[in-house]
Amino acid sequence: MSAFPLFLSVVCVLRNQCDHIEPFLKNTARHLSELVSDYEIVIIDNASSDDSVAALKRLTGSDGLANLQVFALTKEVDPDTASWVGLENALGDFVAVLDPMSDDIAFLPEMLDKAMLGADVVFARNAEKPAQSAPYRIAFGAFNWLYRIFTGIHLSKDAPQYRVLSRRVVNFILQHPQPSVTYRHLPATGGFARVNMEYRAQPLVANQKKLMESIDRGMRLLVSTTRAPMRLVTSLSLFGAVANLVYSVYVVAVGLIKTDVAPGWVSLSLQQSGMFFLISLVLLVLGEYVLHMATLSNEGPLYHVGQEFNSARITRKEKLNIEEAAPSGSIPPTAKPEHAAR
Repeated sequence: MSAFPLFLSVVCVLRNQCDHIEPFLKNTARHLSELVSDYEIVIIDNASSDDSVAALKRLTGSDGLANLQVFALTKEVDPDTASWVGLENALGDFVAVLDPMSDDIAFLPEMLDKAMLGADVVFARNAEKPAQSAPYRIAFGAFNWLYRIFTGIHLSKDAPQYRVLSRRVVNFILQHPQPSVTYRHLPATGGFARVNMEYRAQPLVANQKKLMESIDRGMRLLVSTTRAPMRLVTSLSLFGAVANLVYSVYVVAVGLIKTDVAPGWVSLSLQQSGMFFLISLVLLVLGEYVLHMATLSNEGPLYHVGQEFNSARITRKEKLNIEEAAPSGSIPPTAKPEHAAR
């Protein structure tokens, strides 16, 4: 007897995990078949350079696993964009997104229990994290600190990658002009009923993340999901204008009151250095916004699906009670109106 009477979609992003694909998918299919009345597993191959696609084609054959939906990308994209490829093609009443190498499928029943009680968004954070380099940890902490100041949420704690979303949340994200970017934070900031959970499970693979790629993703996320950095720019600009005005008043006052004023090389140097610092800071943030807009207008589509294939056996189609229509001109052997499609 299935624990939850619903249709669940599970979205997984894989890249160069050929040796782990089959055991992971078999384990996932076994858990889902016991957990829900119907399911699908949406696999996004993020432009793997090994034999992952061949392994997935073998697993979707007539002798393979049921209910697999595979999308193979032609070039590597960031994990959030790859996850969104699966989300916008998922059909379930609820959609679970997990990293097969670091998230535990065994924790999914507890998340679905919260979802069935009324939570539109259920986040789960694995307290056991793969070891990362010291520069990455420093940059990661700084980014989350800034993001929390600007948006009020700690992205890694309040909106982790492992999540269960209701169909209404997915439809809400679809209305956003940049759903692949806002997918990461929007469920936590969109006003939906949400639950945050934590568990401990040892990651299957120690996934070392690249610092520069993470910095690029972080900056794109920061400038595209909140107006706070631009508010900071305007505040700095206002502060610079006021400071310059006050300093001008001070210079005039010194010139009127004091008679033994030396040539103002020191004061002029201090003024120039302070103002150039503010201008540089403003240009840095504005440059990030210009870079983000240029990326959106010049790069074209964020992803392209090179191959798409499904399992030979889809269990939900086997549950349909439909009689095929007889060919034109033929006479059915027996007319049984009660066998019509229901």
